[in-house]
Amino acid sequence: MASRKTPLLGRFRLGYVSPAVLFVAVLLYLPFLWTAYLSLTKYDGLTSPEFAGLKNFGALLHDPALLTSLRNTLLWVIGTLLLPVGLGLLVAVLSYDVKGGAWFRLPFMLPYALSGAGLGLVWSFILTKNGVANQLLGALGLPGGHTSFLQYGPGNTIAMVVVWTWQQLGVNALLFVVGLQSIPKAPIEAARIDGASGWQLFRHIIWPLMRPLTTVVVGLALVASLKTFDIVWVLTQGGPGRSSETLGVTMYRDTFVANDYGYGSTVAVFLTVVTGLASFLYLRTQVRKEDARA
Repeated sequence: MASRKTPLLGRFRLGYVSPAVLFVAVLLYLPFLWTAYLSLTKYDGLTSPEFAGLKNFGALLHDPALLTSLRNTLLWVIGTLLLPVGLGLLVAVLSYDVKGGAWFRLPFMLPYALSGAGLGLVWSFILTKNGVANQLLGALGLPGGHTSFLQYGPGNTIAMVVVWTWQQLGVNALLFVVGLQSIPKAPIEAARIDGASGWQLFRHIIWPLMRPLTTVVVGLALVASLKTFDIVWVLTQGGPGRSSETLGVTMYRDTFVANDYGYGSTVAVFLTVVTGLASFLYLRTQVRKEDARA
C-alpha cells in the first residue's frame, strides 16, 4: 500500500504564517500588554514605573471627566450611525443605476481625501467664533449669526459630528454602491414584475440583500466613532473646560499633556474594553439575526 504523502504546503504551513503572526504580535499584542502593565503603575515617563495595583482604575471611576467623555463618545456613536452611514446609504440609493450617478457622488467623495487634522484646520476657520459660518449667517440675516458652535457642550460635539459627516459620507456611499452592484438582478426584476417599486422594493428586497455589507459598514463606523481623536483635538482640544472630550482625547491628555502615563494607560485599557465589548455585542446581535432568518 502506497504511503500517503503530506503536501508540501501542509508540511511548511507554520513557516508560511509565522512571519505574519510575529509581525502582528510585535505591533499589536506587545504594546497592548505593555499598556495594560502601565495601567497598574504610577509612571511619569521618566522614572521607573511604580506598581500601584488597581488605584488608577479606582481613580478613573471617580473622575468627573469620565462621564463627560462617555457622554460625548456616545454622541459620536449615535451621530456617526445616523448621519454618515444613514446619509451615505441615501446618497447611494439615489445615485445608483442613474445616468450621471458617479458625478453626483463625486462632491461627497472629495472631502475624504483630507486627513482628520486637515479637516479640523479647515473647519476651525468656519466654526470658530466670528468665523465664516457666523459671518455668512449674519450677512444673510439668518438666525445663528452669533452662535458659538464650539464653545459649549454638548453642542460642540454635535457640530464636530456634522463635520465628520461631511468627510465620511462619500466613502460610506461608495461602499453601499458596491453593495448595490453585488445584488443579483433576478430578485429585483421579479419583484418589479409583481408590482413592487420605490420604498417597498428597497425595504423587502434590496435592504435584506445588502445586510451583510451593512453589517461591515456599521461595524467600521462604530469602531471609528469610539476612538475619535484627531478632529476633536484640532478643533477644540477637548475644551472648553473638557466639555468636548472623548475617551480618545482623555487618554491623550492624561498621557502626553499631564505626563501621567499610568493613568493614561488606564484610560487606554478602558477604551479598548469598551470598543471590544461594543463590537462583540454588535456582531453577536447580527449573528443571532442571521440565525433567526436561516
